[in-house]
Amino acid sequence: MIHVIVADDSRVMRQIVVRTLRQAGFDWEVREAADGQEALEAVRADEPDVVLSDWNMPVMTGLELLRALRAEGFGTPFGFVTSEGSAEMRQLAEEAGALFLIAKPFTPEGFRDTIEPCLA
Repeated sequence: MIHVIVADDSRVMRQIVVRTLRQAGFDWEVREAADGQEALEAVRADEPDVVLSDWNMPVMTGLELLRALRAEGFGTPFGFVTSEGSAEMRQLAEEAGALFLIAKPFTPEGFRDTIEPCLA
């Protein structure tokens, strides 16, 4: 069973991401985090197989979360699911170690096509 942490400050958005994962055929065990700090603590407590994070969150952003994880030596596969997908954001995400950035609106097919190659 693959374990995933879905980090987003919007509870509704977390539910949409989880539903989209299921529709894409990913029957993963999900833990939710309301911000980057909560996600960082969850990874420290029990490292998941993958982290899906929003970019803009209070307390600690998704980018800050990713940088903190890498600084602490976690190589956890990490992807952004966010409302923006500018070239600059994609470059920052890649430089920090993200495997992908999925911009909203997204589809189950888009999730599958983006995430599957990263987990192979």
